[in-house]
Amino acid sequence: MPNSPIDSLPRPLAVAVHDAGAANMIAAWVEAASASPEHVIAAGPGATIWRARFGNAAGISDKPDKVQGLATLISGTGWASNLEHRARISAAEAGIRSVAVIDHWVNYAMRFQREGLVQLPNTIWVGDEDAAAIARSEFPGITIEQHSNLYLAEQAREAGQVPADGDVLFLLEPARSDWGKGQPGEFQALDYLAGRRDVAGIPADTPVRIRPHPSDPAGKYDAWIAAHPGTALDTSPDMGSALARARWVVGMNSAGLVIALEAGRTVISALPPHAPPCVLPHAAIARLCEL
Repeated sequence: MPNSPIDSLPRPLAVAVHDAGAANMIAAWVEAASASPEHVIAAGPGATIWRARFGNAAGISDKPDKVQGLATLISGTGWASNLEHRARISAAEAGIRSVAVIDHWVNYAMRFQREGLVQLPNTIWVGDEDAAAIARSEFPGITIEQHSNLYLAEQAREAGQVPADGDVLFLLEPARSDWGKGQPGEFQALDYLAGRRDVAGIPADTPVRIRPHPSDPAGKYDAWIAAHPGTALDTSPDMGSALARARWVVGMNSAGLVIALEAGRTVISALPPHAPPCVLPHAAIARLCEL
């Protein structure tokens, strides 16, 4: 039994990653594999994650059409760029086996569409039963494989035990909507927690750390932090170390909330009542608007 599902893929192997979620999952599988991929296509947060784990020795390229002569492509399925999508198109044109990794629980079909063009992989990998059930429903003609999420497990181990005097870690992500209120949804979620932390059982003097999404520009939350004493920017190098100091973990729909659950933290979705409900299927995540 291989330590990593990467070892089951025909070689030579190419990896294509951009958004952080799937990039983290794929990088953990690659690190546990018996051999590194022959080619790495990466940009944005994915390139940062790759270099943090493997340095520059992997010879990272940002050219998604450079897949000729390879046997397999494994790619992420993020929103923030077309790199992974274009790599899947190149793989299909070259007759290369394509594996795509879905790291979340929403908008599965849209992950494979850009400007009306749909490019599905041969196989989809997910990390848990909920994701597998959604994928099988959405893609009945595609092979769906569930593999142990090594990234989630390693980050939960790094987080360690829940500290009795732990703080609040708020995991941010772009809401991509103002929900009719004229303010970005992520800032509404921050304000909603600030006004209802007592309902969530969080003492008023508990410090709050704001952890931006990898796609957020630098300084995005500086003004909000300055206006809320007791709040600071989280600068931890990874999710595990960010969780280590936290007793409560708050967010909207972030996959990081699932890592926090695995690490035994109290987890809360701070989506306000006028926002769409939290899409994460995990019953242990408390909904602030229902408390």
